[in-house]
Amino acid sequence: FGAAGGLVVAKWTIDLIASILPADDTSLVRFSLSPTMMIFAGATALLTGIAFGLFPALHSTRPDLVTALRNNSGKLAGGRAARRFRTTLATGQIALAMALLMSAGLFLKSLWKVGQVELGVQVERLVTFTISPTGSGYDSVRARTLFDRLEEDLGGVPGVTAVTSAMVPLISGSSWSTSVGVEGFDPPPNTHTSSHLNAVGPGFFRTVGMELLAGREFDDADVTGRPKVAIVNETFARRFNLGRNPVGKRMRTGSSDTLPLDMEIIGLARDARYAKVGDTVPPVFFTPHRQRTNLYSLNFYLRTNGDPNTLVRAIPGVVARLDPMMPVQNLKTMPQEIRENTAMYRMISTVSASFASLATLLAAIGLYGVLAYSVAQRTGEIGVRMALGARAGQVRTLVMRQVGFMVLIGGVLGVAAAIGVGKISASVLYGVTGSDPWVMTASVVFLAMVALAAGYVPARRASRVDPMQALRYE
Repeated sequence: FGAAGGLVVAKWTIDLIASILPADDTSLVRFSLSPTMMIFAGATALLTGIAFGLFPALHSTRPDLVTALRNNSGKLAGGRAARRFRTTLATGQIALAMALLMSAGLFLKSLWKVGQVELGVQVERLVTFTISPTGSGYDSVRARTLFDRLEEDLGGVPGVTAVTSAMVPLISGSSWSTSVGVEGFDPPPNTHTSSHLNAVGPGFFRTVGMELLAGREFDDADVTGRPKVAIVNETFARRFNLGRNPVGKRMRTGSSDTLPLDMEIIGLARDARYAKVGDTVPPVFFTPHRQRTNLYSLNFYLRTNGDPNTLVRAIPGVVARLDPMMPVQNLKTMPQEIRENTAMYRMISTVSASFASLATLLAAIGLYGVLAYSVAQRTGEIGVRMALGARAGQVRTLVMRQVGFMVLIGGVLGVAAAIGVGKISASVLYGVTGSDPWVMTASVVFLAMVALAAGYVPARRASRVDPMQALRYE
């Protein structure tokens, strides 16, 4: 019956997690109960019931009848070994709950930290999409013509205030990199000189809200046949010792020292997230995509002064007027792009918080059961204490001392396990260490409050024992 009820709770929990997460996040994991999982869970429950029920079953077949009848008349059965076994199980539940609570706290704090990241891009009222003409039979010349016509037509859509484009989509998980050489930078031996890159259209920095600290934007004159130009970010300038104002310095792509420094740096851009929100900002340089001879796909960015969703609905029609067979890919608002980029953080946080909540509930139930059973066994002892003058508060302290002991041992074990999980999960945490003191303190305080609440009812019941009733069978 417990296993059947557990499957119902599992279904409710999975449905709850799926309902909390945005629709885009649920595509990362299949949220459903498959027959294989149900069989595995049922078999595990059955084996667990047999294994943990075997100890008391065997214990009950070897009683010392004379001692039992003389010393335990009117009491529930159970010796010292059984009591230690129950206490150990409850302590283990507390340890597991502590580990999961602290892990959930780490993931939730990491999610909060990710939400506070300065993107370096103004994503509000910004819409993006991708087209890949070469997949529809276009050569590079026709693709270039289509890109230019589409950018012009998009600029005429009502509400659009700026249009630009980029070869590498912003904060979408994509990245390109290449080796570079920079004027005045002599790298030490075995030092890698690579940098991320992006090829962008005129007005890119103004449209996406990426601030230029020095120099100028790319414009319509930066095309093939004109002098090659580049804009670098702050990390690039620091990495290659370009100083505070790199404008006028020269650079090249490629690792060979024999290649000419044929590209002039014309601007310095403020650092902005490149591929992922949770990654550190890498060195990045930007070039005009109109100076590239081959461009097979392009990501467009449109700034609007109206409702971005209205613009999302209008874009397919604009593309269809130029080529009805051209598919529009990855059409979305930039806030949606950012949500998708951080989907893994939200999913892990939600799932871990759900598991921690269930584990804490089970630990509270287990602790209550052990204490209630212990109080029932010790009814006679408690009656003697109260008959000899023990006050109700002292009896409650006696029971709560046992709670404190289990919470202390289980908490220490759980914190140690959580720190280990934090180290293993370091790659998916952002701005948080596996031993974060605030998360650890909050988890300990919360679990202690739950444990005290679970132990209070048995302690209160023990303090209300009637000495005459308890001693009747002694």
